[in-house]
This record gives sequence, structure tokens and C-alpha cells, in this order.
Amino acid sequence: MAHQHRSEAHLSPSSDTEDIVAVLAPRLAYFAGVARTEHVTRAAQEMQVPQSTLSRAMVRLEQDLGVELFARRGRTVALTPAGRTFLGSVERALAEIERAAEEVRADADPATGKVAFGFLHTMGSETVPALIRAFRADHPRVRFSLVQNYGEAMIERLRSGELDLCLTSPVPDAPDLVGRRLDEQKLRLVVPADHPLAARRRVRLAEAADETFVTLEPGYGLRRITDDLCQQAGFRPRIAFEGEEAETLRGLVAAGLGVALLPPPAVPRPGVAELTVTAPRAAREIGVAWLDGHPDTPPVAAFKKFLLSRRGRLLPD
Repeated sequence: MAHQHRSEAHLSPSSDTEDIVAVLAPRLAYFAGVARTEHVTRAAQEMQVPQSTLSRAMVRLEQDLGVELFARRGRTVALTPAGRTFLGSVERALAEIERAAEEVRADADPATGKVAFGFLHTMGSETVPALIRAFRADHPRVRFSLVQNYGEAMIERLRSGELDLCLTSPVPDAPDLVGRRLDEQKLRLVVPADHPLAARRRVRLAEAADETFVTLEPGYGLRRITDDLCQQAGFRPRIAFEGEEAETLRGLVAAGLGVALLPPPAVPRPGVAELTVTAPRAAREIGVAWLDGHPDTPPVAAFKKFLLSRRGRLLPD
């Protein structure tokens, strides 16, 4: 492999990392092949590229680095000390690229791929396990990466590509997202078991205007719904405690620390009474959301289709 005159520009020590990667990356596999065989012709045959292409690529690689990687001996080549150092890093980089390629191919496999699925904390005890069990009846080997969080955090993870789909409330309305309403969940006014309202089955929310409320923190969909419903009932709730999880709030109510608007519990909680709210209408929409225009892998597409087929029967009876 004859040397070309080194008058062509190569990367300077101050070159940006992105520039270095853009220039060097296409030549790394060629370099590894030549280094492995120590013979340009044999490497070209194995990689099924013209020998002239391979020779030029190695010369340009040395020019870009400003370092001699090979010692030429007739038709064979041998790595210089710098070449051996470079080869170790190149082999690790190529192995990592191969591992990443295998991983993304595995995640996209229709039978055994992965779905990154987010959902509200209140969906975690019954709804999501039941959904996944039903889905896996027909897709038994599909894997799931599950994330529980509040609505706004999940939307950000959708936008960043960390999630494929999420169950959330309220259903998002944003130009970069697609949201589909799946079901509705009634909210109840939860009061301590010894509260004057505890003997009632139904209540107007305005009757709780003088109560102290425990709620989720700002940013949670259920908190916005609570604030909106209280406003419709003609009052602004007095907030004593803010939390991150509905069952914790239910425990605070049981301890006599306030009342709360909450979805039904997975398991009845002692120490509280759960009252149907007759006015205003107290319910929240549950929907599925995904990033608009984002291509779905086969397992994600299958699970999305499954979720949409559950419209009106998403939640346990």
C-alpha cells in the first residue's frame, strides 16, 4: 500500500469531538480488518470492498490522525506501536456498536421486543398488571420497561424518547403528541370514618367547602382536577398536606388530617368513608398518549392497538 504525499489537511489537535467522529468513524471497520489480516488484499476480499478503496481509506485515516498506524512490508503491513494502541480502542468501539445494534434489533423484534410504558401511580396496582396479562396472552414473550410517574413527567419522557406510550390523565392536547381517550374514572370525596359526612353515601362538593384538603402536589393531573372541581363548586380548597401518591393521601385522611378527592382504591382502606360526588360531576379521563410522527416498532404497535381496543373497558369494574 503506497503512501500518498501528506500535503492534504488532517484533523488538528483542537478539532471538535463531533468533527473527529464524523471523519474517522466510516474508516474504523476498514482499519480493524486490515489490522486483523495484516494484508490489504486479503482484508479487501473479506470485507468485499475494492482494494484501492481500502488502501485510500487507510492512507486518509493516517492523514486525519497525523500518525503512522502501519509499517509497510511489500504486500503486507504490520501495526506500529501507535497502531496497536489505536486498534484496542477501535475494537472496543466496534464491539459496543455491534452490541447496541443487537440490542435495538432485539427490542424491535415482533415476538420478543420491548415496550417502554409509563402510567400513573394509581394505575399500578390493578389496571396495568391486568392489561399486561391480557396482552401477553397473545404476545407472551414481549418485554416491558415500566415507569410510574405523574402526568407531566411522563409527557417529558415521551418527548425525550424514553417512553413509547403512557397512560395518563388528563389526556394531553399538544401539537407534538397524540392522545386518545380510553376510559373515565369517577372520583370520590374521601373523609375520615368519624367525620359528620361519613354516614352519607352522596354529597355535593360544596358541602366540603369549609374542610381542610389533602392533595397531590402541583403538576399532578389529579391536583389540577381537584382545583378545577372545587372552583366549579364555588370555593378554593384549603390545603393542609401535599403528597405524591394517592394511597398516602388516603392514609392522611384516615388519620383525620383532612379530606381528599381520589379515585377508588384497589383495596378498601379502613378508617375512611368514600362518598359519591353528585355535583359537580367528579371524574377524570384516562387516556393513552404517544409522540406524533414517532415510528413504532412492531411490539409497540401491537400494544398500542391493544390499548385502543380497550376503549371503555380499560379500568377494573
